[in-house]
Amino acid sequence: MTIKAILLDIEGTTAPISFVAEVLFPFAAERLDAFVRGHAGDPDVADALRETAELEGRALSTDAAIATLLGWIKADRKATPLKTLQGKIWREGYESGRIVSPVYPDAAKQMRAWNAQGYRLDVYSSGSVEAQKLLYGHSDAGDLTPLFGGYFDTRTGPKLEAKSYATIAGLIEHPPADVLFLSDAPGEVAAALNAGMASIRIDRALPAGARQEDAMGVVAADFDVVNGWLESQR
Repeated sequence: MTIKAILLDIEGTTAPISFVAEVLFPFAAERLDAFVRGHAGDPDVADALRETAELEGRALSTDAAIATLLGWIKADRKATPLKTLQGKIWREGYESGRIVSPVYPDAAKQMRAWNAQGYRLDVYSSGSVEAQKLLYGHSDAGDLTPLFGGYFDTRTGPKLEAKSYATIAGLIEHPPADVLFLSDAPGEVAAALNAGMASIRIDRALPAGARQEDAMGVVAADFDVVNGWLESQR
């Protein structure tokens, strides 16, 4: 196995889960109603409302669609039209300076180092591609977007299905065996392994520098541990 590309989850892996739950979700929820009504002429907003109705399986008025979307935020539903609208609302927050995303220092350090060493870095998150770019473009570690070759979201496929990871491998033109996927979610790790990728689960609850093994393989406390694993594979 020769790792040439690293595919990265975000929540719980490169950035705290609490940032999404405690900052981003409330920010979007407070502004969603006004945003949708104020951007009625935006084709992306119109498409998102149409997709919301399709997922519900019924026609929805604007009021009903907004109520549905707010309910999805509370339920943390991984729905593409919701992610699209959240991304647009978050853009206004990031660009105004009201939102700055936290990235784990070890993640920022190692991502920069891996990029310099020639590894291809890509992102795969349930958040929209736009939201991913905003998070990395307005982080407390600076603009990290130049580090990444590509961004993938739920439009590529569900994160718990092996086919999604095989699709990403094809899109970045690397065999799955050459790709390392990092995530805090066991189900996602299992899906990546089933697609033929290498995968390490990140467990931020472990002491810094800790490494364990479970039924699926390596469990790492942080990216410094992952880097040690990468160096051992060379």
